[in-house]
Amino acid sequence: MKRWKITIEYRGSDYYGWQKQPDVPSIQGAIEEALKKFCQQEINVHAAGRTDAGVHARGQVAHFDLDYGDRPLEGYDLLKAINAHLRPQPISIIGAEEVSENFQARFDAKNKLYNYRIINRPGFLALEEGLAWQVKRPLDVAAMHEAAQRLLGNHDFTTFRDGQCQAKSPERTLDRLDVTARPYDETGGVEILVEAEAMSFLHHMVRNMVGTLALVGEGKWSADDVSAALAARDRVKGGPTAPADGLYLMRVDY
Repeated sequence: MKRWKITIEYRGSDYYGWQKQPDVPSIQGAIEEALKKFCQQEINVHAAGRTDAGVHARGQVAHFDLDYGDRPLEGYDLLKAINAHLRPQPISIIGAEEVSENFQARFDAKNKLYNYRIINRPGFLALEEGLAWQVKRPLDVAAMHEAAQRLLGNHDFTTFRDGQCQAKSPERTLDRLDVTARPYDETGGVEILVEAEAMSFLHHMVRNMVGTLALVGEGKWSADDVSAALAARDRVKGGPTAPADGLYLMRVDY
């Protein structure tokens, strides 16, 4: 029995999140089914974090145990075998390596990077529908970044926590929350990127922070309003939850 660590890229638009559920498509379920077709074994795949329905990943990490007997198996061969059974689904194993039997994708993670994409333009998204949040009203990126800095550090993030969050504590340490922009198209469209780094996040925490920062970008809130919302420790005092479309799990560090 050997333990394997895999890195996964996926488009979450047509899935009910990472976690396997009865009668609905999930990322975990698709990978476990591909493993079963490959090796005829029932294998449980454990992820670094459970992404929600519609959320994407470029660097999700998971582990599982596989008994392949005495036959040689390299990471590249395992990667190809799983991917062969995943196609044509928008899920790709982009890395595979053997790790210690003590490795835990979730509990050994030291840092996670999430990116949230906002496309700021009036015309609808013909090519990237479901892959970003389109906001038609102009947004003040500098004001959003300034307000984002009010959320850095260790805080009670109840204001930015989903009511169904199962975490034992609302306290988290947010290490980075940057808001930047770059041209998106030839007619003045702008892609706004919100990058959030922390050891762990609460349920909907990033999406709730982004929804709040969008209020700042529209001129409806100030940075002081964001500080007041954080201090209130009350979800109803925060901004709306941004759509899942724009959220990507980019990287997990160990």
